Amino acid sequence: MEGTNPVNKKLAAALSGGAVLVMAVSGCSSDGGDKGPDPKLVSWAKTVCDAVPSQDAKIRSANASIKSIATDSNLPPKSAQKTYAQAFQDTADGYKALADALGKAGAPPGVDDGAKRQRDAVKSLAGLSASYADLKKQVDGLDTKDQGKFARGLKAVAAQSKEVGEQGVSGTAALKRLEQDDVKKAMAEQPSCKVAASASAAPTAPASAG
Repeated sequence: MEGTNPVNKKLAAALSGGAVLVMAVSGCSSDGGDKGPDPKLVSWAKTVCDAVPSQDAKIRSANASIKSIATDSNLPPKSAQKTYAQAFQDTADGYKALADALGKAGAPPGVDDGAKRQRDAVKSLAGLSASYADLKKQVDGLDTKDQGKFARGLKAVAAQSKEVGEQGVSGTAALKRLEQDDVKKAMAEQPSCKVAASASAAPTAPASAG
């Protein structure tokens, strides 16, 4: 598939931004301190954190599948299309599930400006889900019978995926605003967030937002 390798690499870099964003949710660590967070906040954190590991794994798996074909110049267009489409769908589903979990949890109890911070984070996650779903539709529509047309189509997808990567940066910022102070401490106490944080620290290829 001559001419598509650079595009494949750009797509791999853009998608790997998803791993960075999930790490913003899962990579919490407690700052310590004598007084623990409010029990109601701990309960809220459990609701959010329990949704993280499975979605974290889904997005990381999607990222890995894209990386696996990033340098394969002999991969038939139809196979590449199938891999990209599945990866984008899985990433969209992962972010939607995280947005739904955070939406159902509501505002973190006892946190100043918590409702706005929670809404902003939900909006960012839902927006990313929609963007990845749109990338999936674009990939589904590519012409796999003509390598030249497929390569040009992938280039357009890569351009859009870069924008999605930038969207992920703002999403990470929204999540970090939510996960401050007592919220961060409450999430750090949750075994489910610790599991995802361990996955984040695993020795894999470094993620890049492109």
